[in-house]
Amino acid sequence: MDLDTRKFRQGSPDRPFAGRPIGRVSNIISTALISTTAVTWLTIASSLLADTLIINARIIDGSGSPAMLGSVRLSGDRISALGDLTADGADQIIDANGLVLAPGFIDTHSHLDSSILSDRNALAMVTQGITTAVVGQDGDSPYPLTDFFAALEATPAKINVAAYAGHNTLRDEVMGADFRRVATDEEIARMSGLLQKELAAGALGLSTGLEDEPGIYSQTDEVMYLAQLAAETGGRYISHIRSEDRWFDDALEEIIEIGRVTRMPVQISHLKLAMASQWGRAPWIIQRLYAAREEGIDLTADIYPYTYWQSNMMVLLPERDPMDLDDVDFVLAELAPPDGIIFTHFPSQPSYVGMTLTEIAAVRRQTPVETFSALAQLSISHEAATGEAGNMIIGTSMREDDIAAFIAWPHANICTDGGLRDRHPRGAGSFPRVLGRYVREQGILSLEDAIHRMTALPARHMGFGERGVIAPGMIADLVMFNPDTIIDRATISAPFATSEGIHSVWVAGTLVLHEGAVNEAFPGRVIRRTSTEL
Repeated sequence: MDLDTRKFRQGSPDRPFAGRPIGRVSNIISTALISTTAVTWLTIASSLLADTLIINARIIDGSGSPAMLGSVRLSGDRISALGDLTADGADQIIDANGLVLAPGFIDTHSHLDSSILSDRNALAMVTQGITTAVVGQDGDSPYPLTDFFAALEATPAKINVAAYAGHNTLRDEVMGADFRRVATDEEIARMSGLLQKELAAGALGLSTGLEDEPGIYSQTDEVMYLAQLAAETGGRYISHIRSEDRWFDDALEEIIEIGRVTRMPVQISHLKLAMASQWGRAPWIIQRLYAAREEGIDLTADIYPYTYWQSNMMVLLPERDPMDLDDVDFVLAELAPPDGIIFTHFPSQPSYVGMTLTEIAAVRRQTPVETFSALAQLSISHEAATGEAGNMIIGTSMREDDIAAFIAWPHANICTDGGLRDRHPRGAGSFPRVLGRYVREQGILSLEDAIHRMTALPARHMGFGERGVIAPGMIADLVMFNPDTIIDRATISAPFATSEGIHSVWVAGTLVLHEGAVNEAFPGRVIRRTSTEL
């Protein structure tokens, strides 16, 4: 149940490949944001060729090891040394004053691909300490990846970007509007040809969104065939599984079987139990995940720390029939209560945005079931007439104890599942929320363990060999933050509010944020599966 980014490929205003030239933007730090503190942007800009020495840092290296007080030296785009270091006369010295210095956070499930080329500062990500985002999620990827990557390299962003190839994207390209059926052998062969090109372009592997259209109409054999192709080229598999509620157990077994047959790493996207009668089953699910791993299946997951999701209304109706009032009644009783459904996009009646289903039903003098059915039908008509998404909702479907249990599972890493201007607060707050609420306030994870879930663990899950740990020779993607104040501020009513507590962020050795202020440096890189670090 997640944000639909298919508009990227369908020629929305965010689509960057509309025949316009994309000029290279220089990575020169602007002096317009000169700080009056000890470290100024002007000083940093004048010393780009010198080493940077970060002193008096509480270093948490990402491995899960205990914190240590020391210094870290950056030489060019790499970490060259750490420990008890002596400054050289030419060093640019930054005094951390006891703040935590960690590897840059890696978001393994992001939807920033629809806007990263027009919003290169990626403020929602950088202010969380995120230095790398993995897109192409839920089966929906920029297409073709060759063009997307070329545009990113011509006009870099502040952060690094990697991508999966999306199964739904391939299905769209091959089957078009005739997708509500099983694919033929010939169509699967054509999808395979397209997937081979995307893998050759540098896709990390195959992603699926089997609860969304058109992937919901695919059979396991189709997905397995494509997954096997990805495995044969050294790729990975990540999936919004076929059900996160009614048929969760069957969906879980499907991804386990894909991992068993292909023998490649498989990851569950945004792991959740999104149905009231499933709540409290997290311990049993974790036992099943462990059992799969003990069998030799490299099964992992990512998770965001919220009890609510964002998607469209129809994802709640597997039969896609909004006139089936019995099914709608089941949805509101088990999957998302009327008070927990909030509309974030509804072009047929913009005044509904920000209102709950309960509030809209009162305005319309209908029951919530009648209102849900009517609004879903309005959305379908709007989409047919305009080609534009007819609705977007936030739905409350999870419980805190299940989220906490999944976050504590050692093979789950943190993600946002958000975009740069996401109406769900996860896009601006997920990582600081974990550090502030699940570490400092609740003690569910230690600080070292939480940082491991944001750095070395996701790097391993994505196959990144040169990121995720503070060690000599690693790429210098780093974040410095105050563990006593870091917290999310984004809410449903204020989804774009940036987080607090992130002091400084470096990407490939270049400072891109200092004391909450961004500059004009854009050192972000494309991370391809075929690059030397994979």
